[in-house]
Amino acid sequence: MALAVLRSRALAGLAAPEVTVEVHLAAGLPSFTLVGLPDTEVKEARERVRAAIQNCGFEFPQRRITVNLAPADLPKESGRFDLPIALGILVASGQIKAATLDAHEFAGELALSGELRAVRGTLAMCAAMRNEAGPDQTATRAFILPLDSAPEAALIEGMSILPAKNLLQVCAHLAGREALAPFAVAPAPTLAHYPDLTEVKGQAPAKRALEVAAAGGHSLLMSGPPGAGKSMLAQRLPGLLPPMTAAEALESAAVHSLAGSFKLAQWNRRPFRAPHHSASSAALVGGGGTPRPGEISLAHNGTLFLDELPEFQRGVLEALREPLETGHIHIARAARRAEFPARFQLVAAMNPCPCGWLGHPTAKCRCTPDQVARYRGKLSGPLLDRIDLMLDVPAVGEDELSARGDGESSATVRERVVAARDRQLARQGKPNARLTPDEIDRHCLPDCTGAALLKQSMRQLGLSARGYHRILKLARTIADLAGVADGVPLSAAHIAEAVHYRRGLAH
Repeated sequence: MALAVLRSRALAGLAAPEVTVEVHLAAGLPSFTLVGLPDTEVKEARERVRAAIQNCGFEFPQRRITVNLAPADLPKESGRFDLPIALGILVASGQIKAATLDAHEFAGELALSGELRAVRGTLAMCAAMRNEAGPDQTATRAFILPLDSAPEAALIEGMSILPAKNLLQVCAHLAGREALAPFAVAPAPTLAHYPDLTEVKGQAPAKRALEVAAAGGHSLLMSGPPGAGKSMLAQRLPGLLPPMTAAEALESAAVHSLAGSFKLAQWNRRPFRAPHHSASSAALVGGGGTPRPGEISLAHNGTLFLDELPEFQRGVLEALREPLETGHIHIARAARRAEFPARFQLVAAMNPCPCGWLGHPTAKCRCTPDQVARYRGKLSGPLLDRIDLMLDVPAVGEDELSARGDGESSATVRERVVAARDRQLARQGKPNARLTPDEIDRHCLPDCTGAALLKQSMRQLGLSARGYHRILKLARTIADLAGVADGVPLSAAHIAEAVHYRRGLAH
């Protein structure tokens, strides 16, 4: 046979379209040509495949070899095509006989020795195979992939995973001499461990705001002097959130798999990403010649913590505006486009002034009013308008610091958060932070006193229409935490607390 056809997968964002690997051998001067829009990594497969075939004891054909990766207009990247290319050459040259090529899909990077190395995006490829089979159906083809990628692939149910250590094992399986054993070890359920809220001394108002943010999925901005506990509070937000559902865990794992950073120990654990303020726009929202997910996508279904918020480049922060509203990010390049999920919960922290001591009871601030205004002016109005809660976090007193850990534990607060979140899902199928204007009109109506208070607050604080809606969503979350029944109007107390969180840095 001078022609061999195999199946593999490319990556386009979280999608994994099927790729047909066609290998043809013809008479003529020895050559090795790769076509089908391969990038540099794929083109380098020629040398890896040649060495792997020879080191496994096979003969590399001294003929004209043409490898076509179809469809031709779909960009191909990474070394995952090494394995199907090598197998195609061996089948086309008649060195192995394989009657079951159509029953398998292949992915794997080859070492020069013929060993198989793990590839990124395994979860996305397996999910695509599983989805093409339809609901409650097993994937129509078995997936042959490196042994190190098998535990990740096993997270997808309804898949036949056949892991291999090297090229020789795959050849023996296809030739019918020694079948590969299916990988069926499901990941052991792990109990996610997070820092506990009792470790934060004092800061009762901030802890309450953190509970409200967790219950409704709201974004949060904290302002306070150094050492007040802003970072500690942010790090404890994932421990207040409801446990991840199977779908959420799979989505988050798929994004990390695409970035090549997934570890099985992260399964069922809410992501917490804290990029440094020197991060570029591409690092935060994703990008590159071959689009990769950024920090906002790696924080999908978890928390994105931006410390020293005004120190980030303004363009970087402005890039957050769209994903904060939509929950996804579109990355467009001249030759490629990709879409990644970005349903993250933003928690940000900043100092009240450049030196950090403005308003501190003992330390003296050295900043002029102009310096404070320029510092705060680094944050645009449209960005601040998209943040639900803004509060001051004052310095902790000596008595509070010397006292033993007080207050409620994360587990206790999480029980109330889960109850409030369940109430929201039963009522509207989503957290309050994601309510549309039409849904706000249905589920967030205030009573007469609350409506009057809200109108007065809009006049005094100069709130935008977005700010008006965010106050109502916050008030709905506060009412859910209090156990207020659906259909009962929001009271003035609920509106007042929500307005307090929206006053933010205005004073």
